[in-house]
Amino acid sequence: MVINPAIVALLLSSLIISSMLCYAAFFAIEVIKKWNITSGSEVQINLERKTYLISTIVSYAFAFEVMSFFLFIYTSDDLHNMFVGAMCAAGTLNVNPYGYPTLIFKIINFMLAGVWLIMNYTDNRGYDYPLIKKKYAFILFITPLVLVETVLQSIYFLSMRAEVITSCCGALFGVQREGLLSSMASAPPVYAMAVFYGLNFLTIAQGIYTQLKDRGFYLFSLMSVLFFIVSVISLISFISPYFYQLPTHNCPFCILQKEYNYIGYPLYISLFIGTMAAIGASIIAPYRKSESLKDIIPLIKKRLIATTLLCYIIFTGIASYPIIFSDFRLSLP
Repeated sequence: MVINPAIVALLLSSLIISSMLCYAAFFAIEVIKKWNITSGSEVQINLERKTYLISTIVSYAFAFEVMSFFLFIYTSDDLHNMFVGAMCAAGTLNVNPYGYPTLIFKIINFMLAGVWLIMNYTDNRGYDYPLIKKKYAFILFITPLVLVETVLQSIYFLSMRAEVITSCCGALFGVQREGLLSSMASAPPVYAMAVFYGLNFLTIAQGIYTQLKDRGFYLFSLMSVLFFIVSVISLISFISPYFYQLPTHNCPFCILQKEYNYIGYPLYISLFIGTMAAIGASIIAPYRKSESLKDIIPLIKKRLIATTLLCYIIFTGIASYPIIFSDFRLSLP
């Protein structure tokens, strides 16, 4: 294992988060089975007392989960100097077979944790807690995923050896190699650009329509998820090469470094938060007619959709800047 304060912090935080969620999961089963807001029984009163504490614990756990994602990315990039052949986080994540699976689960859990926080924020504003069973069922769904992430991350860091020779991002994302990452890098830029900007326009248009007409939440959420996937492919296919000014450099991690003014952080933060907000809006939308939330959800929903639109505009603006203003041009067939 490589001894590093950030690694220790990530390992300890993941264990704490997992412990908190396991405790909450047992309570969630009780809530799902026995919760009845109209009942004045002793069981219901005890559940109501415990709910505030458990919800607070889970809120902190998921807030830590969201923050740990960015710490994981930063740590992976910061450690690349310790491994021969690594130029950025891409090489660090490739030092053993557990790096990229850990990253995938961290992305999934980042999104799910953010959505749960939105659900909890909304539910706490209703006097009868209309989302309580749904949000506790969501805890049961997320907890196994967080446990898998904890195991993968622990194996990844504990198996890390400084003497390992790893692959650089040029080899991992090279168009000549076979595999998913290389397939993304070899996507024709002209088609990737067309899909990226076309879907971006349609997603923003759908968001404006949903905001004004109070309908189409699920379509907006689906389009946002598709835009997220297309954006990741586009980052590898043509956005990153424009920042590097090199047609053969397709790495989505080097843009996190000082040489490129850490431009990757606002790119990824805006993309992730925008997608999370869109999913959250679709999750709470069915409850907008609930008596206790009918005046609250419309306000939260408008803020979430506005957040998504703003984040996607920021993401597209940053991504488009070098394409518009630099002299570098990718060869477009």
